[in-house]
Amino acid sequence: MKAKDIFYRWMECPYFDEATKAELKEIEKDEKEIEERFGRSLSFGTGGLRGILGAGTNRMNLYTVRKATQGLANYILENKTQDKGVAIAFDSRRMSPEFAEEAALCLAANHIRAYIFSSLRPTPMLSFAVRALGCTAGIVITASHNPPEYNGYKVYWEDGGQITSPGDRDIIAKVNEVTDDAVAFTMTKEEAKAQKLYQEIGDEVEERYFEALKKLVICPELLCKEAKNLKIVYTPLHGTGNMPVRRILSELGFEQVFVVKEQELPDGNFPTVACPNPEDQTSFALALKLAKETDADIVLATDPDADRLGVYAKDAATKEYVAFTGNMSAMLILDYLALKRKENGTLPQNGAIVTTIVSGKMGKEIAKAYGMTFVETLTGFKYIGEQIRLMEQEGRYEYVFGYEESYGCLVGTHARDKDAVAAVLALCEAAAYWKALHMTLADRMEQLFAAYGYYKEDLRTVTLTGEDGIRKIAEKMERIRNRPPKQICGQKVIEFRDYREDLRLNVRNGEQAFTGLPRSNVLYFELEDASWLCVRPSGTEPKIKYYAGVKGNSREDAEQKLRALMDALWNI
Repeated sequence: MKAKDIFYRWMECPYFDEATKAELKEIEKDEKEIEERFGRSLSFGTGGLRGILGAGTNRMNLYTVRKATQGLANYILENKTQDKGVAIAFDSRRMSPEFAEEAALCLAANHIRAYIFSSLRPTPMLSFAVRALGCTAGIVITASHNPPEYNGYKVYWEDGGQITSPGDRDIIAKVNEVTDDAVAFTMTKEEAKAQKLYQEIGDEVEERYFEALKKLVICPELLCKEAKNLKIVYTPLHGTGNMPVRRILSELGFEQVFVVKEQELPDGNFPTVACPNPEDQTSFALALKLAKETDADIVLATDPDADRLGVYAKDAATKEYVAFTGNMSAMLILDYLALKRKENGTLPQNGAIVTTIVSGKMGKEIAKAYGMTFVETLTGFKYIGEQIRLMEQEGRYEYVFGYEESYGCLVGTHARDKDAVAAVLALCEAAAYWKALHMTLADRMEQLFAAYGYYKEDLRTVTLTGEDGIRKIAEKMERIRNRPPKQICGQKVIEFRDYREDLRLNVRNGEQAFTGLPRSNVLYFELEDASWLCVRPSGTEPKIKYYAGVKGNSREDAEQKLRALMDALWNI
């Protein structure tokens, strides 16, 4: 069916409400916009949905949410786990409460009990709630750190982690089978409540979450003495982090917490930032201004669903604030965690650090220094969550810490996704410890570089628009795959990995092995000077992503190596 035919079906069918039809009436003469909205359906990927808000099959709206939920419901019913129910949370974005309620009512109409938070909550609290309530699945309405015109829909499974293979493919298949919007069921909220199929999640789950967080504190006696001395500036960037972050810091004794007033309250329009992303240094402008006014020790920002944490810390020598990458802040947490747990005898003998193949490699050196196993997964925190489950099932390793380069980490196993609230707790405890020793986090980071090497990483994304761009990206991936270079930027390639073909090739002796990870269209090169390079296309956009990392003898050496490697990227 052509885009215009689908457009008129939406305009004429009584299934679609008048507000939707009024919105579509405004674009009736705009063929390009009609094609954009109805030329395809919003893709349900391995994590769920994400798209621009608006009416149409290729937009986030009540009908695309209902359709996705019907597919999920069909999968649950087929697996006969409907009696366990589904937990639902939502963030501060536009239409998030409405989408969460729509998902709950669709589940209820399928005789699946929905447990829904009554107001916005961080994504990690949903991950916790799935396991705390014994649910079969969870849904979070969020588009993470995307611009304000976006919203999304993420699916979790009974272990509290995002869905992984083969469940992700099976759910996608069920969603794709729902080709007619009108077969997606719903019911009124009153009906759902009367049948006890719509239940609000009470305070007990949230209290249990905070109790779990408090158990992550390594040195309570340290916080009793030093927490009150640390000056912290924090911004939730108009998202869900405000109340949980302030609460945990207050309950642990951090008295000097200064919140950016302009960004304190939830607002899905994110009026003070171009994009609510703590990876973007411009989002820290107001926080850094407040930090200078208050002489803060550290500056923290969480994204709208509070699973990512951005960090600045004051440099004692220059009195300026230094930005930390996601890899750097993760190393500060890992370093403190390993150091103090070894001292107090709680570091497990079979401990494991889990990260992704595109994250920084200093973690491998720290893991080695403390006798821990270092495990790498494919890109995406859901694979780190999957490793927690596998470790618990197999009993060979005990999860200690997980991190990814995109500003996400997880201390503990209370959740199975990255948790910025827990990260704030851990980083502030570390900062208090080093301040008691007259050091800043910036000072400690320099010590880590000196001890383990100057690790530096970067990501470059190249966009090639349209169908021609998608074709060029596919051709480039195949060319690299079929003729992998033996030298990059003057350094010999010592290992080449093709995760789609499950191939690990030792370039020096020709020996082949399996990667041991799920198949994925990802190519990876390890170079002789400990540098590395990874190439993968985006799964949803006409983009190709290049990740790179180096190890230098000094900051200048690392920066020079990384600059040269990034410049050589497109020519491989």
